Amino acid sequence: MYNFEFEKPSTIADAVAALQGDEAQALGGGQTLLPTMKQRLASPATLVSLSGISEIKGICTGDDGALCIGGATTHAEVAAGAGAYPALADTAAHIGDPAVRNRGTIGGSLANNDPSACYPAAALGSGATIVTNARSIAADDYFQGMFDTALDEGEIITEVRFPVPEKANYQKFVQPASRFALVGVFVAKYADGVRVAVTGASENGVFRWTEAEAALSANFDASAVPDAPAADGMIADLHGSSAYRAHLIKVLTARAVEAAA
Repeated sequence: MYNFEFEKPSTIADAVAALQGDEAQALGGGQTLLPTMKQRLASPATLVSLSGISEIKGICTGDDGALCIGGATTHAEVAAGAGAYPALADTAAHIGDPAVRNRGTIGGSLANNDPSACYPAAALGSGATIVTNARSIAADDYFQGMFDTALDEGEIITEVRFPVPEKANYQKFVQPASRFALVGVFVAKYADGVRVAVTGASENGVFRWTEAEAALSANFDASAVPDAPAADGMIADLHGSSAYRAHLIKVLTARAVEAAA
C-alpha cells in the first residue's frame, strides 16, 4: 500500500465537494477498491469514504411500491432488510463471505461494475433505477461494459430503486477462490414480461439474454429456456472456457425459473 489522504464527509454535498479534488475517489465498503490499490492497479491520491453519510443508508418502500435501498447499505443489511423482495435478499445473503457482506455496499458494487458481481445482474434483471446525487439512470442505460458505467466523474450513487416482481430468483455457479460468480443469472417475472440478466460470462460485462426473455414471457417454464447463447464474446480463462460459460447460462436460467416458479 502507499500513502494517501482520507476524508469521511457526513453529507452528500460534502462528499461531492471532496471528490472534486485531483485524483480523489469514492470509497464504499472497499471490498474491490482496496485490493486493487494494494496491487497498484489504482492509485487515488484521496479516498472519500461514504460510510459516514446516514442519508444514503437504509431500506424503505417507495410510493410506487419499489424497494428503495440506500447506496451505502451493506450486503448484510440488504439480506436482512429486503424481505419485500425475497430474491434480492437471497442474492445479497450469498455474496462473498460474512466479512465481505458486512463491509461491502450495494452502491460500491454497482459503481465498480465488476463483470462477475451479483448486484449488476439483480439491478439489470429487475429493471432497477440507479439514483445519484445528480440524476436517475435506468439500469438498461447504466451498465456500459466491463467495469464501465454511466456515472460521471465524482457522481455518487445515493439510492437504488427495485420494482418488485411477481416472481424472481438468482442462481450462480461460484468460483470457489474468489466467491464471485463464474456465471450468475437473475430472472424476474413482471406483469409486462420476463427479464433475464447474466453476469460473469460476457467480455462486455452484465447483459440481458433477450432470447430467453422472449421465450419465458410466452411460457414461464424451465422447458421454455432456449438453447445456450453463442460462445463468441464469452470470457475464457483457467476456470472455464467460453463454451462452458455459455452452457452454464442455459443451465442456471432453467434453475432460476424452476426456483422462482
